[in-house]
Amino acid sequence: MATTTAHEEIKRRIRTIPDFPKPGIMFRDITTLLLDAEGLKLTVDAMVAATDGPVDLVAGIEARGFLFAAAIAVPLNAGVVLIRKDGKLPGVTIAEDYVLEYGIDRITMHEDALVPGQRVLLVDDLIATGGTARAAIRLLRKAGAHVTQAQFVVDLPELGGADALRSDDVQVDALVAFEGH
Repeated sequence: MATTTAHEEIKRRIRTIPDFPKPGIMFRDITTLLLDAEGLKLTVDAMVAATDGPVDLVAGIEARGFLFAAAIAVPLNAGVVLIRKDGKLPGVTIAEDYVLEYGIDRITMHEDALVPGQRVLLVDDLIATGGTARAAIRLLRKAGAHVTQAQFVVDLPELGGADALRSDDVQVDALVAFEGH
């Protein structure tokens, strides 16, 4: 019997839902991975192992990125920064706009979420076109963070997001890749 790698085991636990949210899209659903204790542990362990150097904070992008950011921050002995949609955080925030297919959206974080110079790892569940992740990196850097690495559970390489982040001088790691959209 052939042995499987942790990354293959993680990929096997991610369900694909055809034609969601619209025809032609193959939705990569990580809820099945989250429901599986062994799969979740494999995922967290793999993300921690992929972290390059010490980090002070792990930034998670709303909402699934929060789950992975908190889980990997503990073994990394780091805090967690929440990157949220506009209007969701109390107190003083800073914001960054980014372009969507049909308009503009905005993400925010607390103005006092980090100390300039802190090393921040960006985390989310999936990288597609990279629009939100790139905006998060700009936002963190605007606050003075040193962001050189981003991690994702899933990469959709055909959409070019990981390459876009690399062009912003960010090391990109994804545990699994799926072809298509």
